[in-house]
Amino acid sequence: MSWVIRVEDLVKEFEDFRLEIPELEIGEGEVLGVLGESGAGKSVFIHVLKGLDDYEPDEGRILYRVGMCPECGWIERPEFIGEQCPKCEKGKLEEEVVDLWGLSDTERRRFRKRIAIMFQRTFALYEEQTVLENVMEALEEAGYSGEEAVQRAVDLIEMVQLEHRITHLARDLSGGEKQRVVLIRQLAKKPIVFLADEPTGTLDPETADIVHKALREGVKEEGITMVITSHWPEVIEDISDKAVWLEDGCVKEVGEPSEVVSKYLELVEEVEREEVEVGDDIIRVKDVKKYYYSIERGVVKAVDGVSLDVKEAEVYGIVGKSGAGKTTLAKILAGVLEPTEGEVYVRVGDDWVDMTDRRERGRAKRYIGMLHQQYTLYPHRTVLENLTKAIGIELPDELARMKAVHVLKVVGFDEKKAVNILDKYPDQLSEGERHRVALAQVLIREPRILILDEPTGTMDPITMRKVAKSILNARKEMNQTFVIVSHDMDFVLMVCDRASLMRDGKFVKTGDPEEIVRELTPEEREEMIRQE
Repeated sequence: MSWVIRVEDLVKEFEDFRLEIPELEIGEGEVLGVLGESGAGKSVFIHVLKGLDDYEPDEGRILYRVGMCPECGWIERPEFIGEQCPKCEKGKLEEEVVDLWGLSDTERRRFRKRIAIMFQRTFALYEEQTVLENVMEALEEAGYSGEEAVQRAVDLIEMVQLEHRITHLARDLSGGEKQRVVLIRQLAKKPIVFLADEPTGTLDPETADIVHKALREGVKEEGITMVITSHWPEVIEDISDKAVWLEDGCVKEVGEPSEVVSKYLELVEEVEREEVEVGDDIIRVKDVKKYYYSIERGVVKAVDGVSLDVKEAEVYGIVGKSGAGKTTLAKILAGVLEPTEGEVYVRVGDDWVDMTDRRERGRAKRYIGMLHQQYTLYPHRTVLENLTKAIGIELPDELARMKAVHVLKVVGFDEKKAVNILDKYPDQLSEGERHRVALAQVLIREPRILILDEPTGTMDPITMRKVAKSILNARKEMNQTFVIVSHDMDFVLMVCDRASLMRDGKFVKTGDPEEIVRELTPEEREEMIRQE
């Protein structure tokens, strides 16, 4: 197999991080999977391969082997060397080895247009255009026109199962739907290389499976060379031909995906859940309903007659497939949404506060912290400011730093890393690191009740277990109560004392997490349990 990308003695240094990859080759049509904990350097590597500004290596080279037209300069995959140029139809494509970072800025920007990339949580779409118009725009850039362009657009949209959204504006799509449109826009450009940086890191398993299937069909089976990073080891094992394990910016292992994944998972520690005595009820919910009206779907029963009780110091799970109503219920418990009907009470001291009464619920909300699924950090404030001043916590500087470091250690950072990131801005962190800072932002207020909506969405298995231990320790040491909303049954089994299974807005069973697993349908099991 001939190579398409060759990495030679790559070093990229930042103030407190160093990426170092001595030698690596990626073959024609090969899929390289990059595995590692949050902050290991996966995204930095992808950005260097793309040739993005601010990511020029301090040492080493990134070489691309391509077919190039001597007449117009068009660039194609090596397999087309010797064939007529599809752009100008004059010259024949000749073999060229391009030193990406040896090019001028103008040449490099021109070259990288032939390298497709999917970023984490970044949706580069024309918001006021429909799904079809977004895809057609990309196809026209790639040289398609007329009936051929329309047919290609339809094929791509069907590949990611968005036929029912073809005339919807991009701004009105969900995050998972936007991610799928980004994917097919990149595929439409017929790239020489496809770079995918955690393409499904923030998606629910069902949507993630659609994207992974599209990556196999649209990239791998088309013979396009791909580099994909993922915090899900099974994705690396399933899609990749070769895997690299990065740890603290260094190559820990290179080889067969199954072997690399197996060695990586040896670091995954078991989480021991001690028995903790829970107290009396702290949350009581009776016959809660939340109905919406949708032009497309009519009356939507997001929550439909749910009753539950949560004990003080209990870790309570609400599980179910995407769309089951979990997030809506969580927002009702937190006092963010008002129910259409029903009773919601939270105990503050010895008093029960009616959360459906706007005048009363403010008293309870100050003791409730919620991590939203679509969390946000203040982009122009440092991590320290996000954990203190930005959320109204005013402390002397030294005490603020001490408290911030403590809570960052609670969510899985070691002390050195916690200290180092305090003065960084969110865009200087990896997605997994930002997620943990958002969790720390909730914890630092020291709430009595914590409602966490999909708290492990961007976390690798090692970090997930650190967070699981943190939750169990917080409830033991600080008597905190947790409500965990999740479609990840592995995590629920690790941390929850009880769980309720939600389907179509209703609770169908409440009991031990192990009982809930037995209650799952085959479809739910496939979506909700990533690993056995």
